[in-house]
Amino acid sequence: MLNNILSEEQENLLRGLIAEAQNIIITCHQNADGDAIGSSLGWAEYLKMQGKEATVIVPDQYPDYLHWLPNTDKILRYDKHREKADLLFKIADLVFCLDYNTPSRVDEMKETLVSTPAKRVLIDHHLGPDVPAVLTVSHPEMSSTSELVFRIVWQLGGFEQLSRHFATPVYCGMMTDTGGFTYNSSNPAIFYIISQLLTKGINKDRIYRNVYHNFSEDRLRLTGFVMLERLVVDNQRHASYYALRREDLKRFHFVKGDAEGLVNMPLQIKGHRLSISMREDTDKENLVWVSLRSVDDFPCNKMAAEFFNGGGHLNASGGRLNCSIDEAIKVAQQAIEAYDELLRR
Repeated sequence: MLNNILSEEQENLLRGLIAEAQNIIITCHQNADGDAIGSSLGWAEYLKMQGKEATVIVPDQYPDYLHWLPNTDKILRYDKHREKADLLFKIADLVFCLDYNTPSRVDEMKETLVSTPAKRVLIDHHLGPDVPAVLTVSHPEMSSTSELVFRIVWQLGGFEQLSRHFATPVYCGMMTDTGGFTYNSSNPAIFYIISQLLTKGINKDRIYRNVYHNFSEDRLRLTGFVMLERLVVDNQRHASYYALRREDLKRFHFVKGDAEGLVNMPLQIKGHRLSISMREDTDKENLVWVSLRSVDDFPCNKMAAEFFNGGGHLNASGGRLNCSIDEAIKVAQQAIEAYDELLRR
């Protein structure tokens, strides 16, 4: 069985907020990943079972490899439908903030999120939550926000009534935020949760293929290009980095999601401890997206906070730099040098 993650006071408050709400919004972070989308769709399904219709609003485009998930056609993109979204925020009485710890992570939706008259509830697994909320459910030790959503639904007694439309996105979110259960996933409770999700008839093998074997030929060729032409390996420090320039992305007809998972590949090098990915934004000048992955006890979340205006988890973190790609490369080099002692272990 699973331990409760909500105190009795928190559980009663959450039940009351849901019961009283008439207009509910579910939000997640910019550049939504599998966990952000999966937890949002799963939570929306639970609310639907409670007789509530909730609108999932995402800040911007999310990867193509997630569009197969049930009910993605109902997701509202803020960057495409700002006027409609702003109106929904104005009339909302309850807003759920899933998979982000600070308002800045919703980017251009921040002002609307902060100014809404609705009560906010935060459900997240990142460190240092500072979203103003009447209820904060923050558990950085959890594998994913999708795991948190499952545990909350389980504690509220709603799981038995739910279907594959809940189980599929929740499993997908847990799977993607652990790299297919290869990191941050050693808690036995995770596999108990998986066993329960499987009772809903989900096909975990198909979910895996839909996410990890659902790319274009261009993505495959981009992978080879990155590993051959862009990867820089520091064998002494057991670290590497690569930078994707805008011309690279154009050459391989990049669409959002095509770079997903590439940052994990250098960790296949024997003894490797750190991999850093940098990618120029396709539209905005002097904006570089950074992803970091590590193994064992190397704290890439600390590196992300110190050098890349970011954060995250011990072995999986991200950030962004407002500079050119060449300047970003220098920052990555400085970061690796600064962590010389830890990397050489």
